[in-house]
Parts: sequence; structure tokens; C-alpha cells
Amino acid sequence: MLKKYKSYIVSVLIALAVGGLSALLTKDNMDIYSEINMPSFAPPSIVFAIVWPVLYVLMGISSGGIYDALKKDRERRANLLTTYAVNLGMNFLWSIVFFNFRAFLFAFIWLVLLAGVIFVMIRQFSTVKKWLGYLQIPYLLWVVFAGILNFAIYLMN
Repeated sequence: MLKKYKSYIVSVLIALAVGGLSALLTKDNMDIYSEINMPSFAPPSIVFAIVWPVLYVLMGISSGGIYDALKKDRERRANLLTTYAVNLGMNFLWSIVFFNFRAFLFAFIWLVLLAGVIFVMIRQFSTVKKWLGYLQIPYLLWVVFAGILNFAIYLMN
């Protein structure tokens, strides 16, 4: 039974590890969230601690599904998982750009690019199984919201 879900478990753990490492590398700079001017629609910082792990789990499930579904088409699987890896890398770096470097405009531009990669990922994953792409929609919506918040922070600071 465990073997059946191995790719999902490993994929979720990878996604959570990427998010956890990013959080670890930015933890000393998270205080800027309370120090900078924030728009009225900015959620409390605890919301991020709740939302991100859920999104990483959804990302992991989706990539595990791609891995399983395309076992016989290794080239296509590699292409789709490369898009996913680019997404994870961009996601990882955004926190560092925003919190450690405080480069708010660059971080916003990075989020716009990340949203584009997520959109491509949704389209690609949906061609394999629709639900694998649909799992990424909350992530895209959150990144769009984060982009709006990021841009507002840039304008206010």
C-alpha cells in the first residue's frame, strides 16, 4: 500500500522541504512584515504560515501524480517536472529577494514571472489529468494575491 503512494509522499516532502528551507533562510528577516507600511488588505502574518504548507502539499500531490501518470513517457514526464522544478526554484527565491534583500519591485516582477510559470504548469499538468492541473489553481490565486500585496508594499515603501 505504501509503495502505491510513494511518489506522492516523496513529492510532498520535497515541496515542503523547499518551502521550509526558504523559510529557514528568511526567518531572521521576517520582522520586516511588521516594520514596513502595509496596505489595509494585508493579512496577519499567521495566515502565511497556514496557507503555504497547504499549497506545498497540493504542489507535491500534483507533481507526484505527474510522476506516476507518465511512467511510460519519460521524456514528457521530464519536461513537465522541469516546469515544476523551475516553479519550485522561483518560489524558493522569491522569499529571499523580498525578505532578505528587501527588493520589493524586483520581488513583484519575480512574482509576475512565477505566476506565468504556474499558469504554464497548470496547462501542462491538465493535459495529463485535469485534476493534477486543478490542484495548482489555489497556488496561482495565492501568488496573484501575493503579487498585488507585494506591489502595494513596493508603492507604500
